[in-house]
Amino acid sequence: MPNTTSAKKALRQNLRRRILNLKRKEDYKDAVKSLRKLVATKKMDEAKAALAKAYQALDKAAKTKVIEKNKASRLKSRLTRLLRVS
Repeated sequence: MPNTTSAKKALRQNLRRRILNLKRKEDYKDAVKSLRKLVATKKMDEAKAALAKAYQALDKAAKTKVIEKNKASRLKSRLTRLLRVS
């Protein structure tokens, strides 16, 4: 347990940030999974709408440094290619 006031505050901040980071990570993973599922079932109109949501979730995760910018870019590229090829 932290002893100093600043360490106690840092602990509170870390807990709050951890929750937000996990939420962002979960959001982008769910968006990617749902998009892949829609492409697998050949629902292309819904998949295009899901692609926009996946882009948004990946960009937010990258902006808040939950994931690296290059990882977000790589995933977006792969998802777009998956949609285009199918």
